[in-house]
Amino acid sequence: MRRRVAAMAALALAGLGVATYLTVVHYSGGQPVCAVGHGCVTVQESEYAELAGVPVALIGLIGYVAILASLVVLRGETGRLVRVAMTAGGFAFSVYLTYLELFVIDAICPWCVGSAVIMAALLVLAAYDFLHPPDEA
Repeated sequence: MRRRVAAMAALALAGLGVATYLTVVHYSGGQPVCAVGHGCVTVQESEYAELAGVPVALIGLIGYVAILASLVVLRGETGRLVRVAMTAGGFAFSVYLTYLELFVIDAICPWCVGSAVIMAALLVLAAYDFLHPPDEA
């Protein structure tokens, strides 16, 4: 159990790092560092970079903080269920954003892809943890 929690915490911290960086870039008016092409700038400057006026990066930051908080605060079946729900929601949102990158914006941001991969891994771990609970005496 401790390894599962540690792995989820490490992934959530990595996601938090990505989301924090992109949130800071958004509010500073800068452009994200992008090792490949101009995809990051195109995505960051697209109309889809905000949802109801809230930067998508900030939504991700809040999501990763919530996942980390659930690892610290919530225990037992409730904690495992909450983590599955949060990571499934985050994964679904990541799939939607990746769809937009590929088929609407026509640009790929490696930072966004990284966050999507992190969220997918979190979902896998959270689902495994939920389906294979440790012995809780």
